[in-house]
Amino acid sequence: MPEGPSVKKFQLLTSPFVGQVVTKVGGSSRKINVNELKALRLQDSRVHGKNLFLVFVAAGGLLGPTVEELALQGEACSGASFPAQEGQEQVCAPQIGLPEEELQEVPHSRSDAPDAGDPGNWLRVHFGLFGSIRANEFSRANKANKRGDWKDPVPRLVLHFESGGFLVFYNCRMHWCSSPMADPASDILSVEFHRGRALDALRTPNPVCHTLLDQRYFSGLGNIIKNEILYLAKIHPLTQGSLLALSDLERLLDYAIQFSSDWLQSKLHGKGLHPQIYQKEQCPLGHTVMKGTLGPLHGLKRLTWWCPQCQPAVAAESGDPSSVT
Repeated sequence: MPEGPSVKKFQLLTSPFVGQVVTKVGGSSRKINVNELKALRLQDSRVHGKNLFLVFVAAGGLLGPTVEELALQGEACSGASFPAQEGQEQVCAPQIGLPEEELQEVPHSRSDAPDAGDPGNWLRVHFGLFGSIRANEFSRANKANKRGDWKDPVPRLVLHFESGGFLVFYNCRMHWCSSPMADPASDILSVEFHRGRALDALRTPNPVCHTLLDQRYFSGLGNIIKNEILYLAKIHPLTQGSLLALSDLERLLDYAIQFSSDWLQSKLHGKGLHPQIYQKEQCPLGHTVMKGTLGPLHGLKRLTWWCPQCQPAVAAESGDPSSVT
């Protein structure tokens, strides 16, 4: 699943097109009527955690870019597609083997479509497990599907702009909303990220691996980041936050912010991720890595990797050490 750094990179791909009018549309989405985006202007692009928000307005509502600006944007767009990234997270993956809920969309409702009389309509884009955006290029099949066919992935949405550039959205879910559902204080990549609130969440009796994936406090922090920072902080995933010293939680939070920022910079420079524990059989010190599916009792369970020697179990408040069943 694309995590905060990936979605931030997607947002940067859309930035050169802000201010431009959509001249042609395409795509297979049934959640929205893609034709209703034609002749609208992309006014803004924002990211929050794992969601991208695009606002569209009537083309006459704002002054469009000048010819010179379009030329500059066209030059910027020509280099806007970043190289393919590491194998740990597919940035532009074909539609192969996706869960049922990722492949199916509820048919669109015209009542949610943009209204030229509104000041703006936000299109929320969630990238699911393998969603991605490409600028000025289409994704090509890199292997045959289950039937042995080499078919290129089908875009959910294609937006062509007046500069001649275009954006292509793959494997994502989209719907209209009145405004971005965003809280910068919880966004791990935002300068407004609230450390105090995040620390308060970590200090509860819940296992830290559960709290780190709570998007109310750590928006954009996903399973890869969770695994890596717990290893870096030498904390067992099932350790109750209330049992850890404040200094340990501070260090864990520092790793979360730094790792997310470094991963984003690596993506922007076309460099791959080199995880130390995620999907590994041995840790960097050569110890055997454990793997388990961990999560809240009635919540989402995620695969988790940890080193029992580098990340020793801590006795729970009941007196029993953390363990995986």
